[in-house]
Amino acid sequence: MDPFDISGWVDQHRDQMIEFLQSIVRIPSVTGDEAAIQQYISQFWRDSGFHVDVFVPSLDELREHPAFVPVEASSYDNRPNVVVTIKGRGGGRSLLFNGHVDVIPEGPDSNWKHGCWSGDIADGRVYGRGTSDMKSGVAAFTMALKSIIDNGIQLKGDVIAEYVMDEELSGNGTLACVMAGYRADAGICCETSSMCIQPASIGRIWFEINIRGKAAGIQKRFEGISAIELGYKVTKIVESFENMRLQTIKHPLYPNIVESIPCSIGVFQSGSYASAFPDECKLVGSMATVPGENSDEVKNAFVSYILEQTKQDAWMAENPPEICFKGYFAEPSEIDVNSPIVECLSHHFRETLLTEPTVSGRQGAADTRFLNVYGQTPTVIFGPGKTEQMHANNEWVSIDDYLNSIKILISTILDWCEIDK
Repeated sequence: MDPFDISGWVDQHRDQMIEFLQSIVRIPSVTGDEAAIQQYISQFWRDSGFHVDVFVPSLDELREHPAFVPVEASSYDNRPNVVVTIKGRGGGRSLLFNGHVDVIPEGPDSNWKHGCWSGDIADGRVYGRGTSDMKSGVAAFTMALKSIIDNGIQLKGDVIAEYVMDEELSGNGTLACVMAGYRADAGICCETSSMCIQPASIGRIWFEINIRGKAAGIQKRFEGISAIELGYKVTKIVESFENMRLQTIKHPLYPNIVESIPCSIGVFQSGSYASAFPDECKLVGSMATVPGENSDEVKNAFVSYILEQTKQDAWMAENPPEICFKGYFAEPSEIDVNSPIVECLSHHFRETLLTEPTVSGRQGAADTRFLNVYGQTPTVIFGPGKTEQMHANNEWVSIDDYLNSIKILISTILDWCEIDK
């Protein structure tokens, strides 16, 4: 039996919980500028009476790890992780929460009906960059833990709350927590999940294709070979590679595979001057993988396919495009759909909302790959942010989803870690 009326408590303190979400949304925290929000969160926990581990990840140490993702930054100075451990009395299972505080750039002001950092409330939503991805998830597990503390409840198992930097470009913040030794019997990453329970996440591979045409003067353009035309041909070949994968790749948590494994060009760059012939083209794109796929095998298949198909063009047969993989990279990851943490979270979703949860795979990469593989912490994804609101213009999160997620997380914590009576 719950020691207090969880639903009633959250409803009674809804204003406080919404205000906390607004407060962190109003702190700009574009990747690379996480210091201010981490200071706010660390002070919040210090004011609550807890020791806070604030540490700056070492790029030199991270580079030694096989899961390290290269970044352009020369150091992570003034970009700390924040970790809070709520010690239990012993005898219960431990639980780890993970969430990132960085967000993507705000974009033009014209994209925002409500200010990017406003935290405005309208139509039952909170607006602002990061409301969905993923400050609402960070706020949800923070408020769930604070509710338990404010009710004087002692848990048997430890709870670890990780607030990590640099998720959007690498995931190295979570990797640094793993390397620091933080682990638990299970984890919940409160990434965007549209309130679905997600034991799996896709992988993501960024790639670059460089194409050389044949140079010519603008008056003798008919003697050249346009890199723009070649780039268009290669773009269509990338599309055909995606179509081939759609016919062969299956996964039970990704029934709508066309939405789950995109492979596309996002950047097409060619030409340098209006009156000059374009003899170079650079394509930058990404592809997704599902759990069970070997990323190296997918990369090799991609390179082989592009090179084989471009041989049909006489010029590219002799001058093949150069393909490399650089930038963001994430392995796909999953835990068993019947694992104890998935069943526990599903039970409390059902008990709280009186409906069956949707158990699915996340159609985005997530830091759970580090926790599952290297951190010995089987981690499920569950958060109030909508996946379709990730990186969206005029980003928002539903207040009802936010508050309901807090209720579900409170119940899950009490059950998983057990109450010391």
